[in-house]
Amino acid sequence: MRYSVLDLSPVPEGSDARQAIANTIDLAKRTEAAGYYRYWMAEHHNMPGIASAATSVLIGHVADHTSRIRVGAGGIMLPNHAPLAIAEQFGTLATIHGDRIDLGLGRAPGGDQAVYHALRRGMQGGDRFPEDVAELIGYLGEAPAGARVMAHPGQGTHVPVWILGSSLYGAQLAAHFGLPYAFASHFAPDALEDAVAIYRRDFKPSAQWEKPHFMLAANVFAADTDEEGAYLRTSMQQAFVRLRTGKPGKLPRPARDIDAEVGVQMRQAVDQALRVTAVGSPERVARQLSQMIETYQPDELILTGQIHDHAARVKSFEIAAQALAEIAA
Repeated sequence: MRYSVLDLSPVPEGSDARQAIANTIDLAKRTEAAGYYRYWMAEHHNMPGIASAATSVLIGHVADHTSRIRVGAGGIMLPNHAPLAIAEQFGTLATIHGDRIDLGLGRAPGGDQAVYHALRRGMQGGDRFPEDVAELIGYLGEAPAGARVMAHPGQGTHVPVWILGSSLYGAQLAAHFGLPYAFASHFAPDALEDAVAIYRRDFKPSAQWEKPHFMLAANVFAADTDEEGAYLRTSMQQAFVRLRTGKPGKLPRPARDIDAEVGVQMRQAVDQALRVTAVGSPERVARQLSQMIETYQPDELILTGQIHDHAARVKSFEIAAQALAEIAA
């Protein structure tokens, strides 16, 4: 089974976006060497702790510094953009880098309402996500005869399009279009079982995909010991609390006593939202990843993990890769 990386290009406390992007390039190289299949980045706005806002630009930068790993968006928040513009961006990436580019599409704005209005200035309002997805796919396929608008580059590149989601809506849409589906179980797993069941039940084969293809997202915080893994995890726990309380910032330093930092009740709520997580020693992480695979039967697994220290983050992904290679064997 293929396993991949979702990198939000985190900006840790005490650092800046320049260093975060340099860390992304280093992580991409290391995970390519470790056997990961895809390297995805996501569009977020107005968040000082995430450096991947200009997602297609960063995808090109990562692709320039790697050679085999597929690079893509997990994802582009399509309501923020005209489909033609995204087709041209990813068509250009595919023209430069060949068949290494993936395009995952999300329906959320990737920020708050202020961001949404700032990005959509002068654009038509309303929910046109299904129509926009169909339009975008058309710009990446073969141009129909007499088409008045075409994507150059883009037309004929056939960049693979994925639907991302955390609800039943995305599952239904991916099944309708016959597209692969990635579920955001790393932070919103409540509808996971139902969404996957609906996607597999209702999938309609398409020119792109003959059968359902489901990717499960999971957090991983792997270290030499269970205690160290739990310590590394506290950065993401704190960041999630701050996001939920409307105070996003740079990725916090880890805390030895997470309950003292955020409170027991808030920590429990966050842990529930982040429950699709493997944390601890190599042996424990291997057991937890194996259980996830057995439970949800994904076609692919994509791992993420907001870890403050870059070296510890690289090591966590390398431990997870070893565990997944052993599971596959």
